[in-house]
Amino acid sequence: MATSVFEIIGPTMIGPSSSHTAGACRIGWAARQILDEEVVSATIHLHGSFLATGEGHGTPQALVAGLLGMHPDDGRLPSAREIAVDRGVAVRFEEIDLGPQAHPNSVQIAIGGAKSSLTLTASSVGGGSIEIGEIDGIRVHVCGTLETLLLWHRDTPGFLARVTAVLACAEINVAAIRTSRVERGLDALTAVEIDGTFPPEVPALLRLAPSVHRISLLPVLPGF
Repeated sequence: MATSVFEIIGPTMIGPSSSHTAGACRIGWAARQILDEEVVSATIHLHGSFLATGEGHGTPQALVAGLLGMHPDDGRLPSAREIAVDRGVAVRFEEIDLGPQAHPNSVQIAIGGAKSSLTLTASSVGGGSIEIGEIDGIRVHVCGTLETLLLWHRDTPGFLARVTAVLACAEINVAAIRTSRVERGLDALTAVEIDGTFPPEVPALLRLAPSVHRISLLPVLPGF
């Protein structure tokens, strides 16, 4: 696979590190977008080098900045933790060991808003790029380089056929569809990545499916 120049020199950002700062900010931003409301509380579990060297690279500030909706090049990023206090957002940092298989720059974030909550595990994999590996205890693979629709649903026969039928009617060019589930017939999470953007009618229509109990849209990450 060819390497993008952006993966080599990194994104436009408030430094010092594309992995520990820009990538961390994007992880927080993605979590905020998936929650789909303002964050009022967050518990951030740092793993590996995010834990060992993150403080010196501004990782905690970057993660909070993303949760507040800031982009990696936002001049307010170094003051994000103070801004969170001013806004009444309760943020707590803890240590975690996600195991030897986890990328060193990994974090698990549990966030809550006024109406909903979310747990997300993600890694900053270099040059500001990220990978979301788990949402609400279900394994996923989301990178945020394409607009992504997330559907929490019951694992039922014909579900993907109904989703693809809606997408086909809207003439959406699908890049990938991935479904992960806890167990056959139980909770599942489907991620639909597309070229372009979703018309608002598509998520609205899919919400009507009886097996769907939550939908969230992750726009393309800032800087991509």
